[in-house]
Amino acid sequence: MVDESMRAALRALPKAELHLHIEGTLEPELALELAERNGVMLPWTSLDELKRQYAFENLQSFLDLYYQLMAVLKTADDFRDLMLAYLKRAAADGVRHAEIFFDPQVHLGNGLDLDTVMDGLLEGLRLGRERYGIGGGLILCIVRDLPVESARHVLELAAPRAADLIGIGLDSAEVGYPPSLFADVFVRARELGLHCVAPAGEEGPAAYVTEALDLLHAERIDHGVHAADDPAVTRRLAEEHIPLTCCPLSNRRLQVVHDLRDLPLRKLIEAGVTVTVNSDDPAYFGGYIGANYEALAEIGFTYDELKALAADSIRASFLPEADKRALLG
Repeated sequence: MVDESMRAALRALPKAELHLHIEGTLEPELALELAERNGVMLPWTSLDELKRQYAFENLQSFLDLYYQLMAVLKTADDFRDLMLAYLKRAAADGVRHAEIFFDPQVHLGNGLDLDTVMDGLLEGLRLGRERYGIGGGLILCIVRDLPVESARHVLELAAPRAADLIGIGLDSAEVGYPPSLFADVFVRARELGLHCVAPAGEEGPAAYVTEALDLLHAERIDHGVHAADDPAVTRRLAEEHIPLTCCPLSNRRLQVVHDLRDLPLRKLIEAGVTVTVNSDDPAYFGGYIGANYEALAEIGFTYDELKALAADSIRASFLPEADKRALLG
């Protein structure tokens, strides 16, 4: 077990969170509050009943609940409150910069407009910077199991507000939806000046990592643990300095591994790959970023090793170099 002094030391480390879906921070308590606020009928009327839904067998069983609860988000104020709730928790975990995913296609499908979503999230980021000292920005995520034409449409809707975004990414079901499907979408995103990141090698094979690098020109790979299955892919990540944004508790909760000791993080680090620690969808997966650091400490990562991972999270961010140096200092 991690003792209190180690826990406090880990949470005090300045760090960046680079793999965080803001909708995945929707705690059951807030979901029920927003449902009541907005007159949304959910199948579960009590907190205990809703919490019982959080036993996931795989990625799809998680996504089914995830998308259902997103329907309670209706107004810019809802998105602001969601963002502020996350930033308060992140500040307590030592996060000083967060690059945050959001899913506009789902919200558009729920009858909202893009400005409502972005205005609320950006207001939350502004207030969070004032209250908690956390900087950050938004990464527009493409839902990969929706039609590609939907991805093109939402990116064009966002184009006039490209300056309010820092990047584009992918999320949702990986298997059967290879990165190659979205090559032209990412070309357009780069034309808009957006950074490109992509999840690959979570449930999918190492070959998806290669596709994300070759076809999407991904600057970071989200998850990426199956890159360790292919020595050539591992070597390429190391040589090209492509960071991985790993999410230990997410991987365990979604049965990517049954035991965190089976995650190949040490193997990747020893091969020279930059690995960062993140929380993915913490309301669903049992812990925010501090809990993910603690989970690695419990399986034998030392304080110095975790301190190095925190430093790498800052280096792997899209912050200007001067800001990185300030945080690393």
